[in-house]
Amino acid sequence: MSAPELTALKNMPISFPGLFGDWEFNPDPVAIHVGHGVYWYGIILALGFLAGLLLCMKQAKRYGLTEDHVLDFVLWAVPCCILGSRIYYVVFYLDLYRDAGGGLDWGRIIAIWDGGIAIYGTVIAGALTVFFFTRLKKLAFGAMTDLAVIGLLLGQIIGRWANFINREAFGGPTDLPWRMRVWTSAYQYVDVHPTFLYESLWNLAGLLLILFVVSKSRRFDGENTWFYFLWYGLGRIWIEGLRTDSLYLFDWTLFGQPIRVSQALSAVMALAAALALFCELKLRRHVPGDLLVNRVAAEAAAAEEAEAAEAQDAEAEAPAQAEAPAQAPVELEGGPHGDQA
Repeated sequence: MSAPELTALKNMPISFPGLFGDWEFNPDPVAIHVGHGVYWYGIILALGFLAGLLLCMKQAKRYGLTEDHVLDFVLWAVPCCILGSRIYYVVFYLDLYRDAGGGLDWGRIIAIWDGGIAIYGTVIAGALTVFFFTRLKKLAFGAMTDLAVIGLLLGQIIGRWANFINREAFGGPTDLPWRMRVWTSAYQYVDVHPTFLYESLWNLAGLLLILFVVSKSRRFDGENTWFYFLWYGLGRIWIEGLRTDSLYLFDWTLFGQPIRVSQALSAVMALAAALALFCELKLRRHVPGDLLVNRVAAEAAAAEEAEAAEAQDAEAEAPAQAEAPAQAPVELEGGPHGDQA
């Protein structure tokens, strides 16, 4: 059987007794109490998005892209990814969005401000958006995704701390030194795995590997992307197994256990990424000129050479024209007005 879901009170303190003793932290999930409230969850996700965007803009030239490409893509991606993350969540929690008669409650389905999004929905929607965007702009799909996963990882690193403020996305009970204590009632607490922290640190390691190892020896457009799917998939398989709030694949079971959607998808994703990397790196031959960044650099160099040649030709023609003898005016016989005698 799966672990029972634990729900923590959002108005009770959080602590790490194995690390900081009796020190407690009790953040209010609502940052600004105006109207329905401005939640820290939204603020932190926005900060993660902006940080990822700035990183992508800074790294764009390394992939043969420009800041304008990044900004244009964002205009497409933001609404599509929000929609995708919501649809993914609703599909696997569909029973929560039915009315008393069993029909779909569309008012609750669209009420995304009440919570309910999933990162894999974001990734799927983002991949589809990149596909159509790069076809429209005639860009290399792999180069765009290689850049996008860098921003995505940074956004995930920051965004997971929104779960910390909300006292959610934690794991089952544990007595490890870094255990996190949350309160399930006014009188009862439980020490759990801080899985939000595990995923944040795992993604940080993945981002550093891409920035300082993978991207520096990239042999084909798409290598960062496949590495991201492999790295994130492996980490999510482990982390999802610790959580008690997983989405389950309807009522399907495997070996008598319910199937966690994220674990199943992560396993498929990691396996596909490993096979793709093996085929690309071991079975296919890649040359540096295939990378979009190198093609763009070659085109720029050719354009500069053409401009330099035109400038040299212009300089060579200028002295020749200056040295050409001027023709003396020809006088006609006759009077001053040219009339013949």
